[in-house]
Amino acid sequence: MADRKFYRAEQEAGFAEAEVADTPQTRHPAYQLAFRDTDFLLREELRPVRFQLELLKPEMLLDEARVGSTFVIYGSARIPPPEAADTAHEGAENLPEDEREVVERLVEKSKYYAEAYKLARLVSEKSIIEEGKRQFVICSGGGPSIMEAANRGASDAGAESIGLNIVLPHEQAPNSYVTPYLSFRFHYFALRKMHFLMRAKAVAVFPGGFGTFDELFETLTLIQTGKMKPIPILLFGKDFWTRVIDFSALAREGVISARDLDLITWCETAEEAWERIAEFYGITR
Repeated sequence: MADRKFYRAEQEAGFAEAEVADTPQTRHPAYQLAFRDTDFLLREELRPVRFQLELLKPEMLLDEARVGSTFVIYGSARIPPPEAADTAHEGAENLPEDEREVVERLVEKSKYYAEAYKLARLVSEKSIIEEGKRQFVICSGGGPSIMEAANRGASDAGAESIGLNIVLPHEQAPNSYVTPYLSFRFHYFALRKMHFLMRAKAVAVFPGGFGTFDELFETLTLIQTGKMKPIPILLFGKDFWTRVIDFSALAREGVISARDLDLITWCETAEEAWERIAEFYGITR
């Protein structure tokens, strides 16, 4: 009684590939199965379908991987790891002064690579499982620098981690610490940002540029407007953030409420961040 009445799509695709007839009709793109016709799927009118595919694929695979929730780590793609600091200094010696100062400031931020690594490792070592699903699985943008530190920390703790990469005009590849079957690539920034937050139980934000700002402010906006339930937003590097953004000025100008500033938890160490998460969720282990 449970037998299928119709063939599965993969079976039908196999029948199509086995077709031996070679005629003008079978050679024409119009004859291809729609779901095997890449040129058709890439047409402008198929954008809603591509949106749906980018929503469904990671969601289904994360469900299959028993990922219940994530710990998202945002941050710069340019900050070097501590072990590369000396090399970066040497490479900047002959640069013009303004360029050398930029390199030096980036090198100073290598401490955040170390802290992102420690945080990801600490969280991963907790290995919290509820109802058969893994909680606080490390999730990064899958790229270099702070993102690499996050996936590296999880990997060194013996845990799997997620990488959400994006197709860019310049070369882009996942860092080598992302768990291969949890390494995803997106065309649409909007869908990528959705997946960052759909399972997020906490977000740690390290110094970064436009991309990091975009991710931070999207999270703040969703919580401020009530579209998303509150989660810990852990901002690392108060000296950096208060120099590049005057959060208090936003409140003084009346464009946000003073209580909106409470959405942010300032952190400098991995231990401080975990204490805030444990307090928020009542975790005692």
